[in-house]
Amino acid sequence: MTPLNHQEFRRQGHMIIDMLADYYRDIEKYPVRSQVEPGYLRQRIPEDAPDYPEPIETILQDVQRDIVPGLTHWQSPNYFAYFPSSGSIAGFLGEMLSAGFNVVGFNWMASPAATELESIVMDWLGRMLRLPESFLFSGNGGGVIHGTTCEAILCTLVAARDQMLDRVGRDNILRLMVYASDQTHCALQKAAQIAGIHPNNVRVLQTTKLAAFALSPHSLRSAIISDKEAGMIPLFLCATVGTTSSTAVDPVEALCDVAKDYGIWVHVDAAYAGSACICPEFRHFINGVEGANSFSLNAHKWFFTNLDCCCLWTKDPSALVKALSTNPEYLRNGATNSKRVVDYKDWQIALSRRFRSMKLWLVLRSYGVSNLRNFIRRHIEMAKHFERLIATDKRFEVVVPRNFSTVCFRVSPSAIPKRVYQNSNGHAGHDQNLGYQNSNGSARYDQNVSYQNGTDGARYGQNHSYQSINGGARYDQNVSYQNGNGGARHDQDLSYQNGNANHDQTLLHQNGGANDKKLHDNEIVNALNSKLLESLNGSGRVFMTHAIVGGVYIIRFAVGASLTEERHVNMALEVIQQYADAILSTS
Repeated sequence: MTPLNHQEFRRQGHMIIDMLADYYRDIEKYPVRSQVEPGYLRQRIPEDAPDYPEPIETILQDVQRDIVPGLTHWQSPNYFAYFPSSGSIAGFLGEMLSAGFNVVGFNWMASPAATELESIVMDWLGRMLRLPESFLFSGNGGGVIHGTTCEAILCTLVAARDQMLDRVGRDNILRLMVYASDQTHCALQKAAQIAGIHPNNVRVLQTTKLAAFALSPHSLRSAIISDKEAGMIPLFLCATVGTTSSTAVDPVEALCDVAKDYGIWVHVDAAYAGSACICPEFRHFINGVEGANSFSLNAHKWFFTNLDCCCLWTKDPSALVKALSTNPEYLRNGATNSKRVVDYKDWQIALSRRFRSMKLWLVLRSYGVSNLRNFIRRHIEMAKHFERLIATDKRFEVVVPRNFSTVCFRVSPSAIPKRVYQNSNGHAGHDQNLGYQNSNGSARYDQNVSYQNGTDGARYGQNHSYQSINGGARYDQNVSYQNGNGGARHDQDLSYQNGNANHDQTLLHQNGGANDKKLHDNEIVNALNSKLLESLNGSGRVFMTHAIVGGVYIIRFAVGASLTEERHVNMALEVIQQYADAILSTS
């Protein structure tokens, strides 16, 4: 038995292709969200690896029996959760080619085709997006394919950090400030931690429903001025086009104008929505990108390119190279020394890298720009269709404006029977038990109001809470309240505590009965919508996820699976209405 016998490869490869073709044919038969319990697989798989070979036929039987039940079916046409991971035949076969060649293209010499194809397709895609020439290799910028946005943000933050520290001195790292909104992806927080930015120095700026949860340039400027007056050094801004919670769009041009005044590196994260910007009618969402330093999108989300494929462009590749390059003797070669080639190992965290450009090249060639635009338009039209349908049912409301193919809705407070509000009260000592079940059915995420009488009080923090290592700084977003003899406190929106200083941008209410009732009623609405979502996902017929924006629990309906058709959208609405009927009638 040899690991790479070409005849056996052909035989087994055909078997796996056939199995996957049947999987896609029958995918609607499976519950969209896996219905297994934690630890199910250990009960099915032997404790130790086999000593002797097992036939592929037996292994594939086990895949069908043991693995498939534990899959959440991201390619199902009834998958509307998170953001899509839209696969395609071209993306799959490109991944297959990449895996088959199995090259490790860390530098040009390791596989010239892998490096050069990546540079070419990144310029192709950049032109499709009408990115400024300064982001392309032809304009002294350039693009690289990372695994995920987390890597792209980390690499650009490290490049910005080193660029700044070269100017102000390495011992000033604790003065560097990073800026984002309360809607920015958590990847920025992780990147800042890894890059050595002090947790207190990640300035998270509040957004409002009035501004559709977009980051305000005025808020940004005010925060920067305040930080500079305190002796801090503004470093990095992450603007978002299509936030995870509600697909909000930050005003890129205006934010870049503010950042330019203070020498701040601007990264534009368009992980989800960037793909839509290949359509001329949606290109305006990234207007002003010429003022940014870097820009990224995930082709594996909504560009029919199988995971993983994050496309990052930068105006200044030398900043990445200077921050991330290594040049040990065993990697030195004539091509690198000639300065005529790109060594992508110096544009990323890891040394080794996969031939990701192969699948993106196949997608671009197999479908062409025109068809790719139409695929995306079709998803947006289906989202519009769902939005119209849900709006005609007065029991529901669309909570935030729809920008792309994601609709954020909930059961309206007015649809909830009055008896539900009347039967639930907020007296001290009574736990309303409005916990929210995580949409995967496992971990509990309690955003409940817990009232306690006592000097310690009960603190409730919704959404993000950043705690420094020494416990000295805390940022609480949105709603929190304490009810106790130790000083009743109702914190709404932002609270910064840094050492002895306490900067509260809050609404402070003592025993505010009307406000407490309003907040309590909102918790009832949130809990009911959480219950609805868990019922929907537990049915196996659809899969959706949630977010909380402005204290409101929303159900996200994200259209983007490659197999989704209008009939699936219609069916999803019927399922939503059916379960809403049941919950409202029994509440």
